[in-house]
Amino acid sequence: MEIALYRPEIPPNTGNIARLCVNAGVPLSIVGEPSFDLSEKAVRRAGLDYWKDLEFYRFATWEGFQKAKETEGKRIFLVSKFGKKTYWDVSFHSQDVFLFGRETSGLPDEIHKGHPSDQIISIPMAEASRSINLSNAVAIILYEALRQEKSRTNP
Repeated sequence: MEIALYRPEIPPNTGNIARLCVNAGVPLSIVGEPSFDLSEKAVRRAGLDYWKDLEFYRFATWEGFQKAKETEGKRIFLVSKFGKKTYWDVSFHSQDVFLFGRETSGLPDEIHKGHPSDQIISIPMAEASRSINLSNAVAIILYEALRQEKSRTNP
């Protein structure tokens, strides 16, 4: 499994997600430019001492990321409030990748267009809610996928 963030904007969210990925043993990819500095010096200054343990990848564009993952035979799930399927209605596999959008604007329309609708998933929320914190959303999806994988390998 893998977590991917599209142009993240809030450093503490990315830091929390990176820590989650280290602890879950999954890689983190950033697609496009984040809104903050990810240099080794900046990461060290932020106190992210676990960053050295993170399996981390950068992709300049969505197209490059998509091509790389599809070449590896991986399914890419977009996590979006516009998904018609909830995450608990999907059978995840160890090679799945979960792409999360920007904190303020989500994933752009050009990524949604042409993506298989059964691979756009959502986390249910109260009608009046706008969104769930990004690092919390990642934790919800990742640990459900890990739970499913564990139940298949250790029934």
